[in-house]
Amino acid sequence: MTSVNETRSAFLDFFRQAGHEVVPSGPLVPRNDPTLMFTSAGMVQFKNLFTGVEKRPYQRATTAQKCLRAGGKHNDLDNVGYTARHHTFFEMLGNFSFGDYFKPVAIENAWNLVTKVFQLNKERLLVTVYHDDDEAFDLWRKIAGLPESRIIRIATSDNFWAAGDTGPCGPCSEIFYDQGERVWGGPPGSADEDGDRFLEFWNLVFMQYEQIGPGNRAPLPRPSIDTGMGLERISAILQGVTSNYDVDLMRTIIGAVANLTGVDPDGPQAASHRIVADHLRAAAFLVADGVDPSNEGRGYVLRRIMRRAMRHTQLLGAAEPLMWRLVPTLVQLMGQAYPELVEAQARIADVLRSEETRFRTTLARGLSILEDETRDLRAGDSLKGDVAFKLYDTYGFPLDLTQEALRARDIAVDEEGFAASMAHQKAEARRAWAGSGEAATDAVWFGIRDRVGSTEFLGYAAERAESQVAAILSGGREVERLDAGEKGQVLLNQTPFYGESGGQVGDTGTLTAPGVRLRVTDTGKKLGDVFVHEVEVVEGGIAVGTGLVAEVDGARRRAIRANHSATHLLHEALRQVLGPHIAQKGSLVDGDRLRFDFSHAKPITAEELAEVEEMANRVVLQNEPVVTRVMAIDDARASGARALFGEKYGDEVRVVSMGRPEEGRGATDALYSIELCGGTHAARTGDIGLVSILGESAVGSGVRRIEARTGHAARRGLNADSAKLRGVAQLLKASPDLAVERVTGLVDDRRRLERELNDARKKLAMGGGGGQAEAPRSVAGVSLMARSVTGIDMRDLRSLATDARTALGSGVVALVGVGEDGKAGLVVAVTPDLAARFSAVDLVRAGVAVLGGTGGGGRPDMAQGGGPDGAQAQAALAAVEAAMAASAVATAE
Repeated sequence: MTSVNETRSAFLDFFRQAGHEVVPSGPLVPRNDPTLMFTSAGMVQFKNLFTGVEKRPYQRATTAQKCLRAGGKHNDLDNVGYTARHHTFFEMLGNFSFGDYFKPVAIENAWNLVTKVFQLNKERLLVTVYHDDDEAFDLWRKIAGLPESRIIRIATSDNFWAAGDTGPCGPCSEIFYDQGERVWGGPPGSADEDGDRFLEFWNLVFMQYEQIGPGNRAPLPRPSIDTGMGLERISAILQGVTSNYDVDLMRTIIGAVANLTGVDPDGPQAASHRIVADHLRAAAFLVADGVDPSNEGRGYVLRRIMRRAMRHTQLLGAAEPLMWRLVPTLVQLMGQAYPELVEAQARIADVLRSEETRFRTTLARGLSILEDETRDLRAGDSLKGDVAFKLYDTYGFPLDLTQEALRARDIAVDEEGFAASMAHQKAEARRAWAGSGEAATDAVWFGIRDRVGSTEFLGYAAERAESQVAAILSGGREVERLDAGEKGQVLLNQTPFYGESGGQVGDTGTLTAPGVRLRVTDTGKKLGDVFVHEVEVVEGGIAVGTGLVAEVDGARRRAIRANHSATHLLHEALRQVLGPHIAQKGSLVDGDRLRFDFSHAKPITAEELAEVEEMANRVVLQNEPVVTRVMAIDDARASGARALFGEKYGDEVRVVSMGRPEEGRGATDALYSIELCGGTHAARTGDIGLVSILGESAVGSGVRRIEARTGHAARRGLNADSAKLRGVAQLLKASPDLAVERVTGLVDDRRRLERELNDARKKLAMGGGGGQAEAPRSVAGVSLMARSVTGIDMRDLRSLATDARTALGSGVVALVGVGEDGKAGLVVAVTPDLAARFSAVDLVRAGVAVLGGTGGGGRPDMAQGGGPDGAQAQAALAAVEAAMAASAVATAE
């Protein structure tokens, strides 16, 4: 028996020896075709090579391509498990020529592989050709020696391949294997062709035309080859079985299901075994390629696949979540061919276990309600659409699951009624948006979302993808197109651009097509899942439906990812250094730096800040994977995940964990950091490179802020600081190590000199050199020392007046200090023995009024004030003297 793995290897080795480049499988989420929900054929990753848009260093290629047909125009989901051939996930083997060889080589390679390498009985092989493809007909006769009776001309589109209404196309030639009379069916083209006796297992597409328009087809200058062989089908033939589910790979998975459930895999519940085995592969590979279960788009298809399988695990009697326990078997079988399964094994198991745990609650509740609602229904009846919608909307029971549950009883569901209930709910939701402020502004987005749907975000796994324009806005209104020089907002059906949310800024980059270039200056989000690209049209123009290559500024995205992951590390470090009361109060994550606000009542010391930085960098150096998981919000909180400020969380959340805790430090489940976060992150902590804290400050009562840089920005900042230090050291004629000590000495010297200079100025001022040198004069028998001084700091004027009053013994001191800006300050001091006769407050107010000021105040023995007109310093002193004289007269009376 030739195993599935051996068959795959034999195919690739054959074409490798025939000069083909062995190209790894593309992802299940196509990056180069926005019209496809999933990769459904081997040629998808080569589409741009066939059209000439892209060039690669090879002209021949061979692949084993992961494929999925469970959504969009390729949907086999409902048939899986009940037929011998249908799958959601399957592998397509293919060989491709991009303008190199054509029909003769393709047919010769195919015949040699199936008859010489796979050693199929030539007598059991037959082929089809397109009815007017005489060239292929003759080549099969010449190369394979097939009689005309086993070369069947087919006139239908089954034997003519086209990518769409326009583009490359060409006739096909399919190879069939006769499984014998034990299997019902007739040859292709016959009345019984739908049977399985004659099994088509390889399709050779001869791309030789370009469809320009209806009825207008021209030859391609460089005809190409695209083939597709179902690995499961050829494996069944080679292993002598008539069902894909009986090949070794599928039987091993089915055997693992049987071991866990104790149910005969070939008994009455064989379909359930097959469904679980098939859907396990589909779910695992989708999760490995970055798809998470959700209620929209690809995530919804994944959820349908998961939940259909999980429903059948219960029908098989599994009392606990089962599918996640099958992951090691799958990885052992397929991990060597697809290493992404090995890398994502823990995440796949976690997603499956979490989804099945939640689904079991949903299933029990939904089935109970369904039983009540259908108790009186009989075979041939239909469940009311509004009841099915209630199950979906209120209890999370998908429509297809309701249909699956009623299938065995031959009860249908009123799908029109379900759709009507859905439409009514949307109409009610739109009316609820008729408000003011942001709600009124967002009403336009609600209408667009209702019409074109949400945006499929690809940015967790990709920075480049092909997309289609879903809507265009300019000036807040929808428009049909944007042309060169215009600005606007563009919605795409799928995008790798992250929309600003949760503190992380939006991505920038480009949208391009031949002759078209748009600069994306920012990306935002509306209504939670509508991504809005702010654009400037640099070249050409776009319209709704235009296909574009969306490419994120990769360098900026990498810097943002590093900064975002660093905020998580700093959050945990702050909590461990400062205490468990630390909670995030805001953040900003962009490409240059990060800002992190948190609750804390006092400034952070330099030692604490250094410890926080050191702890974060130790986790960076661990170079541990940054792991993301999707789980129910309650499960996430139970795991110890911390919520981030500003995020709005639904029933399902992304949980980001990273790092190992240090010994002796408190951490959850041997992880350093676990937080709820929808942002993009580094793949490993080592990708952060370096965390450099710039400083900390207060931003409000009980809220502190730290700012930091990471990676290249941190390195450049530290290098700039080091260069400055070296420059200072050169000026000081000292080594950088001694620069701080030398600067400290200079600062101390400066302070000493400033004190000495200040003392000299005071002595000079009071000695007459800097102001008026005359001796105190008598006013009403009281000594008055009145002087205007310069070069004295205003804060020193009060101490100067105090010293002068002490030296005077008995009397009044009035000092005016004039600053460099022309403003003046006035201080009046009265000795204690005269405090009853003269009020310093009244005297200073008299002088302040002359200086152009108002008020002035203090105590009866010491008061001060000031004004803008320093030129009136002598006049102000005269006013103080006059006020003394007046006060003396008033006291005498």
